[in-house]
Amino acid sequence: MAVQQTLTVIPPNASLNGKVTPPGSKSITNRALLLAALAKGTSRLSGALKSDDTRHMSTALRQMGVQIDEPDETTFVVTGNGQLQVPEQALFLGNAGTAVRFLTAAVTTVDGRVVLDGDHYMRKRPIGPLLEALQRGGLDVASETGCPPVIVNGRGGVQARRFEIDGGLSSQYVSALLMLAACGEGPIEVALTGKDIGARGYVDLTIACMQAFGAQVEVLDETLWRVAATGYRACDYRIEPDASAATYLWAAQALTDGQIDLGVAGEDFTQPDAKALEVIQQFPHMPAVINGSQMQDAIPTLAVLAAFNETPVRFVELANLRVKECDRVQALFDGLNGIRPGLASVEGDDLLVAADPALAGTTCDALIDTHSDHRIAMCFALAGLKVAGIRIQDPDCVAKTYPDYWKALASLGVQYA
Repeated sequence: MAVQQTLTVIPPNASLNGKVTPPGSKSITNRALLLAALAKGTSRLSGALKSDDTRHMSTALRQMGVQIDEPDETTFVVTGNGQLQVPEQALFLGNAGTAVRFLTAAVTTVDGRVVLDGDHYMRKRPIGPLLEALQRGGLDVASETGCPPVIVNGRGGVQARRFEIDGGLSSQYVSALLMLAACGEGPIEVALTGKDIGARGYVDLTIACMQAFGAQVEVLDETLWRVAATGYRACDYRIEPDASAATYLWAAQALTDGQIDLGVAGEDFTQPDAKALEVIQQFPHMPAVINGSQMQDAIPTLAVLAAFNETPVRFVELANLRVKECDRVQALFDGLNGIRPGLASVEGDDLLVAADPALAGTTCDALIDTHSDHRIAMCFALAGLKVAGIRIQDPDCVAKTYPDYWKALASLGVQYA
């Protein structure tokens, strides 16, 4: 077995100061790519993210007859005819959760058979609730394991009038159904079977993106939406910077008492993870309890930051983190305790970080198993700003959403070994 590459962050001797422009939002880029592909005409998506996740989405759309040009590093020009075509091969989507879930619903509009698959990590990520919702709506979708690969036998259209979904495990299931609903032959209602929904703010992102592409979405109450059968129309769409990526830079600034200009104010983000800024600004006096349900991708950042807080922090409602690119609750537990035994503990789906400001300036021998999860790699790099000897395994996995992450930190004065 080949030895994986590692990267060691050398704690800087000074504050991190400078300007870093975060990449475009992964969440918004993949929504916009899909809606532009389903639209008739040519759309220009500016400020977009070019990373592994968006590459998997764009490649899959090209396989289904969509023309996608890339005139520069932050722009996609997407030309569609309003109908996805049957791909010649299975759609391989790596470990891109948004791509798999959004496309599983969208390809039911294809007139033919489509197989959606991913890497060995993706084959462990549940998609059962979405498949069940589509099946109850009369669509032919199946998976032997409740995870990818998924087989869809599309009929060229969607006759359903209502989809019911349990959104507790992932808001992406809800977003997938909402985006599909505008392609129906008549109005379609999307209803939650319970009030819980993971990261509801991402559903708001989805609706805003749908409306930009001409969809009509009526919010009937907190558990019910009605989507008109408008289809989508092409438009020019500006994608905001990625709030999840921004959390690492906000935390790096807090840990080193620095000043990092992101070129965008925290209040200008519409993504749920931007809520983390309020917590980061309280460091080293973070709240005793932090609810992770509505800013899930920011929790790894906050958990590492909490290790240097004045007082312990309990992170609650983290069940969704167990079905991300890896079990992030376990990965955070392992990584924090690798830095110092007893630094973290787990109770059910709660993560307790003991917190110790005296960690700063110490040395450890911690090899961080990232499980090829970009967020685990990026968050533990923050610990390396204060503690020597932290080695990040498979550092290139950051390419999933932030290919220039290591360059960004280096531009602020961080060095590596």
